[in-house]
Amino acid sequence: MKQSIRSPRVRRSYGAMRTMRTILAGAVTAIGALTAMPTTASAQEIQLTGPLAGAPSVRKLRLYRQGRFEIAPGIGQTLLDEYNRTTFVTLRLQYNVFDWLGVGVYGGFGALNLSTDLADKVQDTAPRNNRVGTNICSPPACNAAGGGFTGPKYTDQVGKLKYMAAPQITFSPFRGKLALFQKLFVDTDLYIHGGVAFVGVEERKDCTNCTQLASFTTDTRTAIAPTFGLGLTLYTHGLVSFNIEYRAFPFSWNRGGFDTKGAPPDASFPDTKIDKEDRTFKFNQMVGLSVGFSLPSAPKLSD
Repeated sequence: MKQSIRSPRVRRSYGAMRTMRTILAGAVTAIGALTAMPTTASAQEIQLTGPLAGAPSVRKLRLYRQGRFEIAPGIGQTLLDEYNRTTFVTLRLQYNVFDWLGVGVYGGFGALNLSTDLADKVQDTAPRNNRVGTNICSPPACNAAGGGFTGPKYTDQVGKLKYMAAPQITFSPFRGKLALFQKLFVDTDLYIHGGVAFVGVEERKDCTNCTQLASFTTDTRTAIAPTFGLGLTLYTHGLVSFNIEYRAFPFSWNRGGFDTKGAPPDASFPDTKIDKEDRTFKFNQMVGLSVGFSLPSAPKLSD
């Protein structure tokens, strides 16, 4: 009977081959299991139970607006004016139906009108002759006197804003807190407002013989325009708040008192008259600051 004799080196080689075959078989089995799995995944809905079930996202939230009436006096300043800047004294009255919705009225009057540098330069350096007599007071209506001219100044004929009244709706979709050095915190909200503005406009009155001295006076009318913008309110106290606001109220008016349009065929050329054809569109803008006082003095708290 023959007996096979294997060296230790041969036995080690056979053992390594068996181990390799075992590893390969396991890998093939794992790959097959992965490819057989479904390609879609489903999520399981988690039902929240316990004391937080059905709870609101915020509890005991201060409702600074809801159910409160606000009185907010302030000031406003017009922006990007060509010939005259207007400073308004303003007042906003508003009732907040919800914390995110309010109705009210915004108003103000032009307390201060200041001419711009452009208007001053027109007054001081513009030529005065029969070619410009419709646009700026010139001889013979404004007689020479000591090297200058008598009669109304150019800055007296430019357009000015006199008052504004605007019923409006306020929508407050965002609120949060502002922090100063992570020490001082103040509640804030960002709001959007929109409505209709009735604006008192003082501009050069209509004329047909517009080179006469009397034709360089002004008249007042009421322009109707949309008004819209946004603002930020800081609630430093239950009663008192501070507000910064941007407002736009675009409409057409004759800001320079010039004859620029009206002649045929398409009314795009001067016609030696001053009338509504000479009004041009302006995207009027202003910014304002105000202090609000809300009643009742203490805000409500949510559940």
